Amino acid sequence: MPGMVVFGRRWGIASDDLVFPGAFELFFRILWWIGTLILYTYHRGHFNCNGGAVLHSYLVGLLVSLGLIILSLCAIIFVSAKGTITNPGPRRSIPALVYVRALLYLPELVWACLGSMWVSDDSRGCDPATVGAVIAAVVASWIILLATGVGVVFVFDPLGDPRPQPATMEPLGVRNMESSGGAQFLSTARSLAVKVWESRLKLLCCCLPQDESHRAAFSSIAQLVSSFFSDTDLVASDIAAGLALLHQEQDKMEQSRDPDAVAVHSPSSPLGEDLEAELEKAAHCMQFAAAAYGWPLYVYSNLLTAPCRLSRDCCRSQSAEYDIVGGDHLGCHFASMLHSTGLQYRDFIYVSLHNQIYEIPFFVALDHKREAVLVAVRGTLSLKDVLTDLSAECENLPIEGVSGPCYAHKGISQAACYIYKKLMNDGILNQAFAIAPEYKLVITGHSLGAGTASLLATLLRSSFPTLQCYAFSPPGGLMSKALADFSKDFVVSVVLGKDLVPRLSIPNMEDLKRRILKIVSNCNKPKYRILLQGCWYELFGGDPDDCPTEMENRREEQLSQPLLGEESLIIRRTSSYQSLASDDSPAQAATHLPLFPPGRILHIMEDGPSRRSCFSQVRYRAEWSSEMAFQSILICPRMLVDHMPDAVLRALRSLTRERPFSLCPASISGSQHNVM
Repeated sequence: MPGMVVFGRRWGIASDDLVFPGAFELFFRILWWIGTLILYTYHRGHFNCNGGAVLHSYLVGLLVSLGLIILSLCAIIFVSAKGTITNPGPRRSIPALVYVRALLYLPELVWACLGSMWVSDDSRGCDPATVGAVIAAVVASWIILLATGVGVVFVFDPLGDPRPQPATMEPLGVRNMESSGGAQFLSTARSLAVKVWESRLKLLCCCLPQDESHRAAFSSIAQLVSSFFSDTDLVASDIAAGLALLHQEQDKMEQSRDPDAVAVHSPSSPLGEDLEAELEKAAHCMQFAAAAYGWPLYVYSNLLTAPCRLSRDCCRSQSAEYDIVGGDHLGCHFASMLHSTGLQYRDFIYVSLHNQIYEIPFFVALDHKREAVLVAVRGTLSLKDVLTDLSAECENLPIEGVSGPCYAHKGISQAACYIYKKLMNDGILNQAFAIAPEYKLVITGHSLGAGTASLLATLLRSSFPTLQCYAFSPPGGLMSKALADFSKDFVVSVVLGKDLVPRLSIPNMEDLKRRILKIVSNCNKPKYRILLQGCWYELFGGDPDDCPTEMENRREEQLSQPLLGEESLIIRRTSSYQSLASDDSPAQAATHLPLFPPGRILHIMEDGPSRRSCFSQVRYRAEWSSEMAFQSILICPRMLVDHMPDAVLRALRSLTRERPFSLCPASISGSQHNVM
């Protein structure tokens, strides 16, 4: 529901978000009140020590203030648990209760000062246990006051409008922006939202140099993020509840689907292609894609042996006769690359650890086993890489011989152009092929590195017609349909399970937002129950919730009307909400151009039950899939775990060696089959 309005502004929490923090504080306050009552009963009539009168007044006042706070918390919890996300009518008294609770902080502050004074000046000669109890009470008071202040800072919404809302609202919840005043108000609101998000990014990335390239990236990302969140009024807990409901809804649909009715959409494959051979090549290339991450992934994947190996080899690696661009002071990155790939020093042609926004590390090596000059691009590992990921608007990427519009993810496109210029202008590839002229060119990478490798392969295709690219867990919002179709001749994308990243694009995020809005508006359960049942389902499984609805057939016109005197969840009508009553994808007239994952997609899924114990054996199966199978985000605990490079490598090795692996996180995973 819309953020709660108190003290003349809208905050980042809703009136039904006070159940859990209120219950936690209530439990703590009750224990505190009982302890104070025991202390007062023990000393009643025996306040004869120095400052006994002050101690008596402090304990009595503390009992009274704690009692009033407990009553106010009970009222807040009881009222906050009423209604549903989009039915805040039963919670209309929450602002008044918040005001009462805020007033009770004043006597608590006074009593905390009084207790501090007694402990510092008047506690001499009193029972040490009593003094210790009072000190604990005083410390607890100050901790609660400080935590309250920090909480206020966190839930403060800089975009909360302190001005009163218009008395009348246009139909469908859409403001009349045809007038000059309305247009000016909307423009001001949008510019303010961009500035707020830009300030948040600068604060988050305060350790980065504030040069022109970073400021431009901050501005671009802020515009994208602010526009994405500008048309709805959902708080964070609403989104969490919607994700919990969507996960159960998707699992329920999958369980009810007839396995024989699931069609496998496989793209056309080159003549003579063998799936097993592609898996062997992919498993081999994934070692290089993982090696590009350097020592962090190597240590993470080999916790017991990696520290000993690297401590023995790091300093020795400094004497390598090849320069490592970007600095590797202890040589640990290069040492881990040697261990991960099994190559020798002389096999590395060029290693770049230089990392800036739009400029990501990569290395070029000679792979004698596959007779290839191999270019491996690193995935996301730094804050600068995250900024490259978030620069997600489209950028033209003209490629000769491609019919149709050619555009791609801006940040990844610029990263690919950076590596392209290094390889071609600095003669790195010429140097490699001068050593091994009969070798072929292979490009690989994982995540951000997979997207960059795919676009780099597209740029190099005209110069190296026989090149191949293996992209592991590539971003879903990467390239236009024309480029994606063009790349199918030389790019193979490998996706594991319900990995989020290959399904991640701005249109898919808009679709997810639309589905969340629909499901939370239809559910007639209070939010605290949705979150509790969702946590139980994620941790322990069980049957998906039926999610009974009281407004199943509501259309957008009904949803957007002010509900029980409150504002709608839809602030401004966008293309994402053309039909809230439909489960179809967003309308074609979307604000953002559609982007797709690259090449032919090899989808790896767990074969067998979706939930298993930590020690059970996991088997995988692989099949060719279509990019259309990744046009919807699937909610699952493994949506992030399946993206990890070690998980992808483990699955590929399991398939190629026909040896199942024990994978503990699978015990909480959802089904690994696509929703076709």
